[in-house]
Amino acid sequence: MNAISVLAIILFFLLILIAGRQGLKSFIGLVLNFLVIFLLIILINWQFNPYLVTAILAVVILAIAIYLSSDRITVMNISFKTSLMVVACLMMLAIVVQHFGQLQGFAVENSDELEGLSLNVGIAFGHLAMIVMVISVLGAVAEAAMAITADLFEVIERSPQITVQGLQAQAHTIGQQILGTAINTLFFGMLGANLPLLIWFLRLRYSPALLVNAKLLLMEIMTMLLGMLGILLSIWLASWLVVHTFKNKGRSLIDETDL
Repeated sequence: MNAISVLAIILFFLLILIAGRQGLKSFIGLVLNFLVIFLLIILINWQFNPYLVTAILAVVILAIAIYLSSDRITVMNISFKTSLMVVACLMMLAIVVQHFGQLQGFAVENSDELEGLSLNVGIAFGHLAMIVMVISVLGAVAEAAMAITADLFEVIERSPQITVQGLQAQAHTIGQQILGTAINTLFFGMLGANLPLLIWFLRLRYSPALLVNAKLLLMEIMTMLLGMLGILLSIWLASWLVVHTFKNKGRSLIDETDL
């Protein structure tokens, strides 16, 4: 048994112990999404259209992540709708960014590792760069959309006299809090994952120009910025959808049977 298996078992039991049935659903969702990612790799390797495959499987990943994380159907529907629209925008933006940024392929620093190996693998590296950027932002988008939507539904449920203006104010306040912590999570995750690379660049005395144009680092930075933009758009769009739905339906918005 390796370290990954041990950590997975520990995660499973802690999820069950702390979250119970919801923890089990979260673990199942994690396993299913792992299988979907594996399917994505297989389909891309079989030369299926990368844009179509990425779009379809991104929808599947979002559906699994969102519909296995809550018991309130309206919360999940709004979060899913928000995530779909935001990811569609980010996918188009990722294609544009990759085209003009030329982020695909290997950097000069990879030359020793690739010596003697053929790069004629029959897959466009530009497509792979786009896929990496889109898949990397799915979790952040779904999390932000679910967090703001669930919090606003909690506000509606606990505040019988709340008005549309009051809900808008609560959405603004809660959105600021979620935005700050979520962006910090993305930033420190990227920084921690690439800290050895940054130290290596500094030890090799890279100039500022080389540092900001290093392909190995630039890809990570662009992915992080796309994730931050996805969080911002998810919070704004989900807040607007909740307020708009509350304006039309009132408190009947929360009169539903839990799944």
